[in-house]
Amino acid sequence: MEIVKAEKMGFCFGVAGAIETCNKTLEKMKGKKVYVLGMLVHNDYVVSDLTAKGLQILDEEMLLAGKDNLKPGDIVIIRAHGTTKDVYEILQQRGVDIIDAACIFVTKIRETLELMEAAGEEILFIGDKNHPEVKGIISFGKNVHVFKDLEELKEFVIDKKKQYSLLTQTTLNKHKFEEIRNYLEKDYPNVNIFDRICGATYERQRATEKLAEEVDVVLIVGDRKSSNTHKLYEISKKLNNRSYLIQNAAEIDLSWFQGAQKVGITAGASTPSELVVEIENKLRGTQND
Repeated sequence: MEIVKAEKMGFCFGVAGAIETCNKTLEKMKGKKVYVLGMLVHNDYVVSDLTAKGLQILDEEMLLAGKDNLKPGDIVIIRAHGTTKDVYEILQQRGVDIIDAACIFVTKIRETLELMEAAGEEILFIGDKNHPEVKGIISFGKNVHVFKDLEELKEFVIDKKKQYSLLTQTTLNKHKFEEIRNYLEKDYPNVNIFDRICGATYERQRATEKLAEEVDVVLIVGDRKSSNTHKLYEISKKLNNRSYLIQNAAEIDLSWFQGAQKVGITAGASTPSELVVEIENKLRGTQND
């Protein structure tokens, strides 16, 4: 059985940068309390590794309720997804040292939102309103309308006498974005459309499409809490019904590969390479017990 890996997969530069920031801070600030706000990235394996090195997780809800143990001078690392305006303000008031590891794409979307609102435009935002990235970005706005997809957007009445800006979650499926763009450009010239989808996300989506068409079975490796991993799974499943999302090698069901000549592997942007190697080893029968 041949194993084929996607041309682009695994850590994006934003995730890699956030993890490097944590490791360097832990090394440099030995003796000081170093916190990360929530999950640095949506991968339990990565978070567990960092907490084993001494990184402490700061619960956002506890912070907002004033039930945390922060002291002035403590270090708080902002996760790759960013956070809300209220949390930034509380941390500043508490006198902690803030290290912002938010992905540059997330920061750019937030800055665009603030800029366009300042220019008098209302914001149309496509994304998962319950995702930390989206919660954080839209908290910086005053008049933001959030939709999960084109169908929800079509239910909204766009006033042609007003000006709007369209922004999206960084991990939005590029094909879905193009559908939304075509819909708006056809009838709503009063909507400014900003393509701020992460370039690494788009590369991984295209690589997954290519892989799904070339192999018999596809394994998508990543945490189930990861938005970009779920989108890779959705893309693959549409093209290859034998697509499976797994978090680690223990979840592999060997019955999936009956009759398969080629097995493809791809991984979400927050999935470490060690997990992919572990899965390859199991498929080849060289997994160490």
